Amino acid sequence: MAALSERVSHLEAMAGESEVAHSASPVVEGEQFWALTGLQSRLGDHPATADGAVMMVGSLTLPDGAPVAWQQGAGTSGMWETDWSDQAATFAALGHPVRLELLRQILSGVHATAELAETASLGTTGQLHHHLRQLVAAGWVKQSGRGSYEVPATRVVPLLVCMVGAER
Repeated sequence: MAALSERVSHLEAMAGESEVAHSASPVVEGEQFWALTGLQSRLGDHPATADGAVMMVGSLTLPDGAPVAWQQGAGTSGMWETDWSDQAATFAALGHPVRLELLRQILSGVHATAELAETASLGTTGQLHHHLRQLVAAGWVKQSGRGSYEVPATRVVPLLVCMVGAER
């Protein structure tokens, strides 16, 4: 009876994971955890990944037609012992609705400050420049010319991963 109870508990746990996986990740040829399976197969016995690894990966086309593909990974060995406060400013820059809207607008193809200023939800020109400075300082945005901004290709997928990770 104990074995049956354990098996039912295991199946219930798997069913719960399956529901989350179905709604949160694309399925490739019927395999729900294809990215996870690939990561686990690459871990091997390398010391940097002895405790595991995390990875973000993405391939997309921006609304302006520009293709973006990026992957980044890190071993988790020693991650619990490091000071995470160094990343606070990077996350804080995303903590304002106007900055998120700015990022969305820039990724959608609106790059010029004058065009961004036409969007009423972004506030006054002074407020717009304040928010742009915060995003530039955190590395989410870079100036691509006088009065023109872009999200660096190396930040597009991490930004979208943060957005997906913030969903509840």
